[in-house]
Amino acid sequence: MKTCLECSAKIFGREDKKFCSDSCRNAYNNKINKDSTNFMRNINNKLRKNYRILAELNVDGKSKASRDKMLNKGFDFEFFTNILQTKTGNTYYFLYDQGYRSLDNDYFMLVKKEI
Repeated sequence: MKTCLECSAKIFGREDKKFCSDSCRNAYNNKINKDSTNFMRNINNKLRKNYRILAELNVDGKSKASRDKMLNKGFDFEFFTNILQTKTGNTYYFLYDQGYRSLDNDYFMLVKKEI
């Protein structure tokens, strides 16, 4: 007899079933996928917020925004997921598929990578 991975109750039903109920399945997956420390949780929250701001400002896939506008929405320029250096010497900072690069006069070009 198999037992539930979350509460160890006996499982009835399909042979490949791992949980006794949807609530046990959700509780188990939430426990496995939760951020292990406050530090990680805070960084992930900042990355998510930055991503939402870029997506909101860059609806068309390529646009321009001022530093002030980004900062007023709460953008934090210290948090990004990767950097792309182009052959022409431009540096793009990305949050997953949303990116930006510095232009003149405190403006940024916002771009979206096609995945």
